Amino acid sequence: MIITDTHTHLYSESFDEDRDEMIQRAIDAKVERFFIPAIDSTYADRMYDLEKSFPEHVHLMMGLHPTHVQENYKSELQFIENQFKQRDFIAVGEIGIDLYWDKSTLNIQQEAFRYQIQLAKKHKLPIVIHCREAFDEVFEILEEEKGEDLFGIFHCFTGTLEHAKKAISYNLKLGIGGVVTFKNGKIDQFLNEISLDNIVLETDAPYLAPTPFRGKRNESSYIINVAEKLAEIYDEPLAEIAKITTQNSKDIFGI
Repeated sequence: MIITDTHTHLYSESFDEDRDEMIQRAIDAKVERFFIPAIDSTYADRMYDLEKSFPEHVHLMMGLHPTHVQENYKSELQFIENQFKQRDFIAVGEIGIDLYWDKSTLNIQQEAFRYQIQLAKKHKLPIVIHCREAFDEVFEILEEEKGEDLFGIFHCFTGTLEHAKKAISYNLKLGIGGVVTFKNGKIDQFLNEISLDNIVLETDAPYLAPTPFRGKRNESSYIINVAEKLAEIYDEPLAEIAKITTQNSKDIFGI
Protein backbone atom coordinates (compact mmCIF):
# COMPACT_ATOMS: atom_id res chain seq x y z
CA MET A 1 0.00 0.00 0.00
CA ILE A 2 1.29 3.45 -0.97
CA ILE A 3 -0.44 6.64 0.14
CA THR A 4 0.19 9.97 -1.56
CA ASP A 5 0.09 13.31 0.23
CA THR A 6 -0.63 15.70 -2.64
CA HIS A 7 -0.22 18.86 -0.56
CA THR A 8 2.17 19.22 2.37
CA HIS A 9 4.45 22.09 3.45
CA LEU A 10 7.25 19.88 4.79
CA TYR A 11 9.71 22.80 4.60
CA SER A 12 7.64 24.82 7.10
CA GLU A 13 9.39 26.31 10.14
CA SER A 14 6.94 24.25 12.22
CA PHE A 15 9.04 21.17 11.43
CA ASP A 16 12.50 22.65 11.97
CA GLU A 17 13.10 20.69 15.19
CA ASP A 18 12.04 17.24 13.95
CA ARG A 19 11.63 17.35 10.16
CA ASP A 20 13.53 14.17 9.30
CA GLU A 21 11.83 12.15 12.04
CA MET A 22 8.39 13.49 11.04
CA ILE A 23 8.95 12.54 7.39
CA GLN A 24 10.25 9.11 8.40
CA ARG A 25 7.09 8.56 10.49
CA ALA A 26 5.05 9.19 7.37
CA ILE A 27 7.18 6.89 5.20
CA ASP A 28 6.89 4.16 7.86
CA ALA A 29 3.10 4.61 7.66
CA LYS A 30 3.23 3.96 3.87
CA VAL A 31 2.96 7.65 2.98
CA GLU A 32 5.75 7.60 0.42
CA ARG A 33 4.90 10.39 -2.03
CA PHE A 34 4.92 14.05 -0.99
CA PHE A 35 3.92 16.90 -3.30
CA ILE A 36 5.20 20.24 -2.04
CA PRO A 37 3.42 23.52 -2.84
CA ALA A 38 5.31 26.81 -2.98
CA ILE A 39 4.39 29.98 -1.06
CA ASP A 40 6.79 32.65 -2.32
CA SER A 41 10.46 33.18 -3.18
CA THR A 42 11.56 33.33 0.46
CA TYR A 43 10.81 29.60 0.86
CA ALA A 44 12.54 28.37 -2.31
CA ASP A 45 15.86 27.44 -0.70
CA ARG A 46 14.07 25.52 2.04
CA MET A 47 12.13 23.60 -0.63
CA TYR A 48 15.30 22.75 -2.56
CA ASP A 49 17.04 21.58 0.63
CA LEU A 50 14.07 19.34 1.40
CA GLU A 51 14.22 17.82 -2.07
CA LYS A 52 17.95 17.09 -1.67
CA SER A 53 17.27 15.30 1.62
CA PHE A 54 14.42 13.12 0.29
CA PRO A 55 14.88 12.95 -3.50
CA GLU A 56 12.94 9.68 -3.87
CA HIS A 57 9.88 10.99 -2.06
CA VAL A 58 9.61 14.76 -2.55
CA HIS A 59 8.21 16.48 -5.65
CA LEU A 60 8.22 20.28 -5.87
CA MET A 61 5.71 22.75 -7.25
CA MET A 62 6.45 26.40 -7.97
CA GLY A 63 4.04 29.30 -7.63
CA LEU A 64 2.91 32.33 -5.64
CA HIS A 65 0.37 31.70 -2.87
CA PRO A 66 -2.57 34.15 -3.07
CA THR A 67 -2.08 35.48 0.47
CA HIS A 68 1.46 36.42 -0.57
CA VAL A 69 0.32 38.41 -3.59
CA GLN A 70 1.40 41.85 -2.36
CA GLU A 71 2.91 45.04 -3.82
CA ASN A 72 5.96 43.08 -5.03
CA TYR A 73 3.89 40.43 -6.86
CA LYS A 74 5.38 41.21 -10.27
CA SER A 75 8.91 40.54 -9.05
CA GLU A 76 7.65 37.35 -7.38
CA LEU A 77 6.10 36.20 -10.67
CA GLN A 78 9.38 36.99 -12.43
CA PHE A 79 11.20 34.86 -9.84
CA ILE A 80 8.86 31.96 -10.67
CA GLU A 81 9.51 32.39 -14.40
CA ASN A 82 13.25 32.34 -13.72
CA GLN A 83 13.00 29.16 -11.66
CA PHE A 84 11.23 27.42 -14.54
CA LYS A 85 14.11 28.39 -16.81
CA GLN A 86 16.57 26.74 -14.43
CA ARG A 87 14.81 23.46 -13.53
CA ASP A 88 11.64 21.36 -13.76
CA PHE A 89 8.68 21.36 -11.40
CA ILE A 90 5.75 18.99 -11.01
CA ALA A 91 3.01 21.67 -11.01
CA VAL A 92 2.25 25.37 -10.66
CA GLY A 93 0.95 25.90 -7.16
CA GLU A 94 -0.36 26.77 -4.90
CA ILE A 95 -2.19 29.53 -6.73
CA GLY A 96 -5.67 31.03 -6.58
CA ILE A 97 -7.68 33.58 -4.63
CA ASP A 98 -8.05 34.10 -0.87
CA LEU A 99 -10.52 36.73 0.35
CA TYR A 100 -10.51 35.59 3.98
CA TRP A 101 -7.44 37.58 4.99
CA ASP A 102 -7.46 40.53 2.61
CA LYS A 103 -10.13 41.57 0.11
CA SER A 104 -8.21 44.69 -0.96
CA THR A 105 -5.76 42.66 -3.06
CA LEU A 106 -8.46 40.94 -5.16
CA ASN A 107 -7.44 42.62 -8.44
CA ILE A 108 -3.79 41.68 -8.19
CA GLN A 109 -4.69 38.20 -6.91
CA GLN A 110 -6.81 37.73 -10.04
CA GLU A 111 -3.96 38.96 -12.24
CA ALA A 112 -1.43 36.64 -10.55
CA PHE A 113 -3.84 33.67 -10.78
CA ARG A 114 -4.42 34.18 -14.52
CA TYR A 115 -0.72 34.66 -15.18
CA GLN A 116 0.21 31.45 -13.35
CA ILE A 117 -2.52 29.40 -15.07
CA GLN A 118 -1.08 30.53 -18.39
CA LEU A 119 2.42 29.64 -17.18
CA ALA A 120 1.19 26.12 -16.33
CA LYS A 121 -0.34 25.77 -19.79
CA LYS A 122 2.91 26.91 -21.39
CA HIS A 123 4.78 24.17 -19.52
CA LYS A 124 1.94 21.62 -19.91
CA LEU A 125 1.67 21.29 -16.13
CA PRO A 126 -1.22 20.93 -13.69
CA ILE A 127 -2.27 23.75 -11.37
CA VAL A 128 -2.97 23.39 -7.65
CA ILE A 129 -5.64 25.84 -6.52
CA HIS A 130 -6.02 27.57 -3.16
CA CYS A 131 -9.52 29.03 -2.70
CA ARG A 132 -10.78 30.60 0.50
CA GLU A 133 -14.09 32.49 0.57
CA ALA A 134 -13.64 33.00 -3.17
CA PHE A 135 -15.45 30.24 -5.08
CA ASP A 136 -17.19 32.65 -7.45
CA GLU A 137 -13.99 34.56 -8.15
CA VAL A 138 -11.95 31.38 -8.75
CA PHE A 139 -14.61 29.84 -10.99
CA GLU A 140 -14.86 33.05 -13.02
CA ILE A 141 -11.20 32.76 -14.00
CA LEU A 142 -11.39 28.99 -14.55
CA GLU A 143 -14.30 29.60 -16.92
CA GLU A 144 -12.12 32.02 -18.91
CA GLU A 145 -9.19 29.61 -18.99
CA LYS A 146 -10.98 26.25 -19.37
CA GLY A 147 -9.81 23.77 -21.97
CA GLU A 148 -7.94 20.49 -22.33
CA ASP A 149 -4.75 22.23 -21.24
CA LEU A 150 -6.31 23.28 -17.90
CA PHE A 151 -6.16 20.54 -15.26
CA GLY A 152 -5.01 19.97 -11.70
CA ILE A 153 -6.23 19.85 -8.11
CA PHE A 154 -8.70 21.98 -6.17
CA HIS A 155 -6.71 21.85 -2.93
CA CYS A 156 -8.38 21.70 0.48
CA PHE A 157 -11.84 21.41 -1.02
CA THR A 158 -14.47 22.66 1.44
CA GLY A 159 -17.32 23.67 -0.87
CA THR A 160 -20.77 22.31 -1.65
CA LEU A 161 -21.74 19.41 -3.91
CA GLU A 162 -22.47 21.99 -6.62
CA HIS A 163 -18.99 23.51 -6.17
CA ALA A 164 -17.47 20.01 -6.35
CA LYS A 165 -19.20 19.18 -9.63
CA LYS A 166 -18.17 22.53 -11.08
CA ALA A 167 -14.52 22.04 -10.09
CA ILE A 168 -14.52 18.56 -11.62
CA SER A 169 -15.96 20.00 -14.86
CA TYR A 170 -12.73 22.03 -15.19
CA ASN A 171 -10.58 18.85 -15.13
CA LEU A 172 -9.77 19.25 -11.44
CA LYS A 173 -9.49 16.56 -8.79
CA LEU A 174 -10.70 17.45 -5.30
CA GLY A 175 -7.98 17.60 -2.63
CA ILE A 176 -9.52 16.09 0.50
CA GLY A 177 -7.80 16.58 3.85
CA GLY A 178 -8.50 16.96 7.55
CA VAL A 179 -11.74 18.92 7.07
CA VAL A 180 -13.52 15.70 6.02
CA THR A 181 -12.97 14.38 9.57
CA PHE A 182 -14.42 17.46 11.32
CA LYS A 183 -17.91 17.24 12.84
CA ASN A 184 -18.83 20.53 11.15
CA GLY A 185 -16.81 19.87 7.97
CA LYS A 186 -19.97 19.17 5.92
CA ILE A 187 -18.22 17.68 2.88
CA ASP A 188 -18.50 14.18 4.41
CA GLN A 189 -22.28 14.44 3.94
CA PHE A 190 -22.15 14.41 0.12
CA LEU A 191 -18.69 13.12 -0.83
CA ASN A 192 -20.00 9.64 -1.65
CA GLU A 193 -21.94 11.25 -4.51
CA ILE A 194 -18.56 12.10 -6.09
CA SER A 195 -16.66 9.28 -7.78
CA LEU A 196 -13.42 8.29 -6.03
CA ASP A 197 -11.75 8.79 -9.41
CA ASN A 198 -12.05 12.54 -8.73
CA ILE A 199 -10.42 12.50 -5.28
CA VAL A 200 -6.84 12.89 -4.06
CA LEU A 201 -5.62 12.87 -0.46
CA GLU A 202 -3.72 15.69 1.23
CA THR A 203 -2.79 17.01 4.66
CA ASP A 204 -1.84 20.68 4.09
CA ALA A 205 0.59 20.05 6.97
CA PRO A 206 1.33 21.76 9.30
CA TYR A 207 -2.24 23.13 9.04
CA LEU A 208 -5.69 21.52 9.33
CA ALA A 209 -4.83 18.41 11.34
CA PRO A 210 -7.59 15.78 11.17
CA THR A 211 -9.57 14.53 14.13
CA PRO A 212 -8.33 13.43 16.72
CA PHE A 213 -5.38 15.83 16.26
CA ARG A 214 -7.48 18.88 15.38
CA GLY A 215 -5.90 22.08 16.67
CA LYS A 216 -2.43 20.52 16.88
CA ARG A 217 0.40 20.62 14.35
CA ASN A 218 -0.52 18.50 11.36
CA GLU A 219 1.97 16.12 9.74
CA SER A 220 1.90 13.87 6.72
CA SER A 221 1.50 10.60 8.67
CA TYR A 222 -1.92 11.87 9.83
CA ILE A 223 -3.20 11.43 6.27
CA ILE A 224 -4.06 7.89 7.42
CA ASN A 225 -6.93 9.42 9.42
CA VAL A 226 -8.21 11.12 6.27
CA ALA A 227 -7.93 7.90 4.27
CA GLU A 228 -9.76 5.96 7.00
CA LYS A 229 -12.60 8.48 6.93
CA LEU A 230 -12.87 8.08 3.15
CA ALA A 231 -12.89 4.30 3.56
CA GLU A 232 -15.88 4.76 5.85
CA ILE A 233 -17.66 7.22 3.52
CA TYR A 234 -17.14 5.10 0.38
CA ASP A 235 -17.46 1.74 2.15
CA GLU A 236 -14.17 0.58 0.64
CA PRO A 237 -11.07 -1.00 2.24
CA LEU A 238 -8.30 1.41 3.23
CA ALA A 239 -5.96 -0.22 0.69
CA GLU A 240 -8.44 0.53 -2.10
CA ILE A 241 -8.69 4.20 -1.06
CA ALA A 242 -4.88 4.39 -1.08
CA LYS A 243 -4.63 2.68 -4.48
CA ILE A 244 -7.25 4.80 -6.26
CA THR A 245 -6.21 8.16 -4.82
CA THR A 246 -2.52 7.46 -5.51
CA GLN A 247 -3.37 6.54 -9.11
CA ASN A 248 -5.37 9.78 -9.38
CA SER A 249 -2.30 11.72 -8.21
CA LYS A 250 -0.21 9.96 -10.88
CA ASP A 251 -2.77 10.90 -13.51
CA ILE A 252 -2.49 14.56 -12.50
CA PHE A 253 1.23 14.91 -11.83
CA GLY A 254 2.45 12.37 -14.40
CA ILE A 255 4.70 10.70 -11.81
